[in-house]
Amino acid sequence: MRSDTGILFFSLSATLFGFWLALSGHYTSTFITIGAICAILIVAFSVRISVVDEEGHPIHLVFRALTYWPWLIWEIAKSAFDVTRITLDPRLPVSPTMVKINALQRTGLGVSIFANSITLTPGTISVDVVGGEILVHALSKSGAEDLQEGAMNRRVARFEGRS
Repeated sequence: MRSDTGILFFSLSATLFGFWLALSGHYTSTFITIGAICAILIVAFSVRISVVDEEGHPIHLVFRALTYWPWLIWEIAKSAFDVTRITLDPRLPVSPTMVKINALQRTGLGVSIFANSITLTPGTISVDVVGGEILVHALSKSGAEDLQEGAMNRRVARFEGRS
């Protein structure tokens, strides 16, 4: 077993055990022991049949997420303010726009994070993902232009590990 597989094994076992513990409501030594054994066995079988990988349990992104999530929350707040401003304007300056964005990410996980980040941001939604290209519907042309500028694209690529 490689060292990164060991870290993945331990991390996923701890995650499953913590989830079981939170949901079970039983905190006796017998139930805790059974829960720990079950979590370890499930992960061992999953690793053995090769259904566990870094994409399914991206532990390697945890520390980068500590800077990405606050940035994404700020972007969501800014976009929510813009969408609110547009919808409350008596002239309703909506200009629906469809754009294609070429993702800079190298992996399917990275492209998925980028597409989901777009969708989480009010006023934009990822409509389709084909390869590394994302079709996006934006509420306004300025929102589409912001995406085409590429700040979010570069930020997600950095989050994924691409400099």
